[in-house]
Amino acid sequence: MSTEETARYVRLRVDLILEVDDADAVIGAALERIAADEDMPGDERDHAESAVTEDTAEALAYLVDPFDLVSEVPGVELAQASWSSEQIDYDPDSPDWDLDVEDGEERDADDEAEVDRA
Repeated sequence: MSTEETARYVRLRVDLILEVDDADAVIGAALERIAADEDMPGDERDHAESAVTEDTAEALAYLVDPFDLVSEVPGVELAQASWSSEQIDYDPDSPDWDLDVEDGEERDADDEAEVDRA
């Protein structure tokens, strides 16, 4: 692929942490979306319904669609997408969850000072 061709593709990474206040509402919405999918085969539907009923994170994966994030952005077309969800232990006060630091990067002294002042 030439440089011009590769410059056309951009990887957009989005990391969301959602607080689920009403798991039943999330599960119910996922079950509605699954029921409304006329193209889903019956055995796949049974598996999907079981998965979202047992795991709120799985229910969210059925409700969040990357296409919806970019479908109205002018000049772009979604070429490929993958996403997953999982339940996590989250502490918003922990530096482990600082969104300004990429995975594997070290925080420098200036960053530490900014966190301490926050």
